[in-house]
Amino acid sequence: MTTATLVAGKPPQTRGGLKRQWYGWIYVAPFLVIFTLFLVIPLVYAFWMSLFESTLAGGEQFTGLANYVKAFTDPLFLGGLGRVALYGLVMIPMQLGVALVLALVLDTLSTKLSKVARLAIFVPYSIPIVIGALMWSFLYSPRFGPAATIFSIFGAEAPDFLAPGSIFGALVNIVTWQWAGYYMIVIYAALRSIDPAIYEAARIDGANGFQTAVRIKIPMIASSMVMVLTFALIGTLQFFTEPVILRSVAGGSIDAAYTPNMYVFSLAFNYSQFNYASTIAFSLGIIVFIGSFLFLFLTRKQSGLK
Repeated sequence: MTTATLVAGKPPQTRGGLKRQWYGWIYVAPFLVIFTLFLVIPLVYAFWMSLFESTLAGGEQFTGLANYVKAFTDPLFLGGLGRVALYGLVMIPMQLGVALVLALVLDTLSTKLSKVARLAIFVPYSIPIVIGALMWSFLYSPRFGPAATIFSIFGAEAPDFLAPGSIFGALVNIVTWQWAGYYMIVIYAALRSIDPAIYEAARIDGANGFQTAVRIKIPMIASSMVMVLTFALIGTLQFFTEPVILRSVAGGSIDAAYTPNMYVFSLAFNYSQFNYASTIAFSLGIIVFIGSFLFLFLTRKQSGLK
């Protein structure tokens, strides 16, 4: 036994072991290069831009955290945050409720119909978000959509689903339709991993289907539910594509600062305020990180984390 073994508590690295380590780095090197070029460097550059302010008279000047102070007192940014928070309070429970019920129902089916049903429920997620939003904008149209045709048959005026008082529910419906199938697949996969012997023991003890679902299935997939909730929370805070697509047909119901991401897009590409747009983007990123961290911390027991 060598001195290195006695001091370190483990055998020294062999030449073959070092060679295998280098092979590992060679395999991951292409990903690391792309990750650095297209994510790390742009993020560092965007953060650097957020510390400056560009004006016509004074040029670009270093302002430190002044832009961040301005961002967290900006009524347009705070209004967008409040709006996505309201969407989260409605959309996340609705998406997860629909996904959970569908997964529990499909888990009890053992016929070929269950495979067709799983595929049908998952199909909306496979449709690109832009195409899905465009499709729903046609369905919502009070002039040439299906609702307009049906109501015209009875000589009535079709409801305007894109009006200011209805646009909230219209967007909630689109997002729920788009994502419930994906969350259902995640929950369904967790349900299928449960040992069937547990269900048999529950039936012997006299538990019915509802009691089995509430007292056995849902508690045993708590970690998967936490993961799905985290995805839904992050996705809601980054709400962007659906309101952007519907904005052109919503007749003023959706403004340029409807969500924080839309506000960033408007600042950067409509007003060329790239410094402040970077600040808003990083401010939103900070909020997403803090919100996700707090949620994971509060649900660490359910998710199996310590």
